[in-house]
Amino acid sequence: MLGAWLLLWGGLALRCRGEAAVLRRADDSAGRCTYSFTVASPVEAGCPDANGVSELRAELAALAARLSRLESRERGAGGSGPRGGEAGGARDPQDATSAARLEAAYGELLRAKSRLEEEKGRLEREKEELGRQLESSAREIARLRATRCPPGGEGPGRDTLRAPGKAHRWDPQPLTYQELQSERTEVPASQLLEQTALGRPGSEDSAGCGELVWVGQPIVFGRADSIAGKYGVWMKDPEPVSPFTRETTWRVDTVGTEVRQLFQYEAAKQLAQGYPAKVHILPRPLESTGAVVYRGGLFFQPRRSRAVARYDLRREAITAEREIPGAGYHGQYPYSWGGYTDIDLAVDETGLWVIYSTEKARGAIVLSKLDPETLEIRQTWETNIRKRGVANSFLICGTLYTVSSYSAPNATINFAYNTATGTSRPLSIPFENRFRYLSMLDYNPAERQLFAWDSFNMVTYPIRLSRA
Repeated sequence: MLGAWLLLWGGLALRCRGEAAVLRRADDSAGRCTYSFTVASPVEAGCPDANGVSELRAELAALAARLSRLESRERGAGGSGPRGGEAGGARDPQDATSAARLEAAYGELLRAKSRLEEEKGRLEREKEELGRQLESSAREIARLRATRCPPGGEGPGRDTLRAPGKAHRWDPQPLTYQELQSERTEVPASQLLEQTALGRPGSEDSAGCGELVWVGQPIVFGRADSIAGKYGVWMKDPEPVSPFTRETTWRVDTVGTEVRQLFQYEAAKQLAQGYPAKVHILPRPLESTGAVVYRGGLFFQPRRSRAVARYDLRREAITAEREIPGAGYHGQYPYSWGGYTDIDLAVDETGLWVIYSTEKARGAIVLSKLDPETLEIRQTWETNIRKRGVANSFLICGTLYTVSSYSAPNATINFAYNTATGTSRPLSIPFENRFRYLSMLDYNPAERQLFAWDSFNMVTYPIRLSRA
């Protein structure tokens, strides 16, 4: 600034002499603003007189004030020159801190917005899933109502005498569609009144034996909640021993190579809720879905063997094991659905059975009656029913019944083999595979119902018998 004042003073001195002068402003190499004057001649004639000094000082003060205002405006606007840059540089630390805080807050807002959008998407997906579940539950309730309360009757066990010598079957369908099935089963007219009550748990004739004439629609009791439960077996003991009762329910999920868990439930209601009272760990893994519970023991086929074992449910130990001579195992003679169902155990009013096949029988079903304590074979029957040609089988009153398909929605009970006479005959009793994958089917003589496992679902089928 001192140089600028000197230049201004010299310029004024020249001006007082009437010589032309030019004022220039420029940046030097150090970035500072400098002012310079250019005059026509470097020769000075003389100093101004005393009377002009006050005038020059006044003009100089006015110029200084004007320059001060110019520099102030430059600093306020940020300036394009070095002074403006220096003035702006003085404010940089504070401005940079504020800008950093603003950027950080903005970034946090963006992240919070992203989290809220993700949460919104998750809630929308949950809402859609709940909607689907509610819709599925509504359909299931409607189906159950149609099953338990069919139009025109009090239940699936009610028949009327519409024609002498004929037993008409009304097969209730969902409420949106119903049709009278044309299949009829020939029954002597004298047996019609007997079969109305026979086969209903708690009736006076429920302890009697007879031939299967009707299978109702399935009733769902529970559903497995993991892939391990796609196939399985569930059962009740028709002749339980203390501390177990007829209400004690057992379940095994059979998907896997080391199936050892046996779930115990106090009642079927607890099974539906999915809370077992106890979990038994079997000493040996079982194979497939052919296990049964009978007289306080779990009877099963140990994995990769042709043997049958008895696991005592009270002692929690295997108390008997015996090979079935010549029996195929691990995929040699399974049912049509597969699943290593070569050896299948069953219980009926007469006792404990094993269903299998041998090389000698060339794949036909072989039946053997077993001693429930020692597992010794008491008697054996060889049928003419190919094991691979049927989906599953069960016994009622010493008669073997087979199912035509494990996946067709409208399957049939298609064959019966009577061990008392050693003869078989074809049947056509309608049987519904509601969930299209039947992997287990057993008869419970105490409840007069079929227990089944149909693609994750544990179901029962009401039945009706007529005296032979």
